[in-house]
Amino acid sequence: MDFEYKITDKESYSLISLKGNLIEKNQANELMEDINHISEKDGSNFIINLSDFKYMNSTGLNVLLGILAKARKSGGEAVICTVPEKIKTLLIITKLINVFSVVDNEELAVKALNN
Repeated sequence: MDFEYKITDKESYSLISLKGNLIEKNQANELMEDINHISEKDGSNFIINLSDFKYMNSTGLNVLLGILAKARKSGGEAVICTVPEKIKTLLIITKLINVFSVVDNEELAVKALNN
């Protein structure tokens, strides 16, 4: 399965929905360009929905970290939601579960952004 993404602008954040597998760096070039463009405004907040995400390796982890870094650099935040068990295990093993806010659904992610 290929990698796909969709960015939906909401009132106070951008919802990034990732789908498929992210294993090669060039797969995320367009996504990161879009993130760069969005994060040019101050206080960019992102919610990253991983419900349709199947697999990622270190490339995918780097993409998630890149989104978080762009958000925080602009004075915003990034929250990950609806994480499949396989991906959650990877976040735990790499200790990135301590770097990101990880919640069960988009509603909780919005609350996490507002705290």
